[in-house]
Amino acid sequence: MRTKGSLPANLGRMSTIARHACLAGLAAVTMALMSVPVANAQTQGKIVESHGAWNMVCDTPPGAKSEQCALMQNVVAEDRPEVGLSVVVLRTADRKSEILRVLAPLGVLLPNGLGLNIDGQDIGRAYFVRCFQDGCYAEVILDDKLITALKTGKTATFIVFQTPEEGIGIPVDLNGFAEGYAKIP
Repeated sequence: MRTKGSLPANLGRMSTIARHACLAGLAAVTMALMSVPVANAQTQGKIVESHGAWNMVCDTPPGAKSEQCALMQNVVAEDRPEVGLSVVVLRTADRKSEILRVLAPLGVLLPNGLGLNIDGQDIGRAYFVRCFQDGCYAEVILDDKLITALKTGKTATFIVFQTPEEGIGIPVDLNGFAEGYAKIP
């Protein structure tokens, strides 16, 4: 895995209306913070600080009154350079919750969702909620259990599917996640 800058079991528990409300409220922020060709693992905005394998990336989205920041890591699978992910953690505009959003490349099998395993323990799956020209997004609101697992874990493995039988595990280094998470504005 080459790290260039870094998901989420409870999305299925959110109602469709709640998912769309989250997407609508955060789409501008995420699009500004995540410029993507995922395969090239580039970021838009500026990296204001680094925490282990994670970067704090800040930008002012069009129409926003202030700069917004997110904790982010981009990864590319060692053996499949065309398969990469952008993993982003950000606070909602009302500052009441945090979102874990993962951008996967186009061509992934959408019905299988995105699997998550932390240090060998299956956490669950999140479903893709929307695709754009840059890839497909899966997201969940972070609960205390998932936050703790991410803070204390060593490696999160996100699993995308190209066929129902073929899952591709992409490891994400959790080094620095706890420190960076604590500093998300």
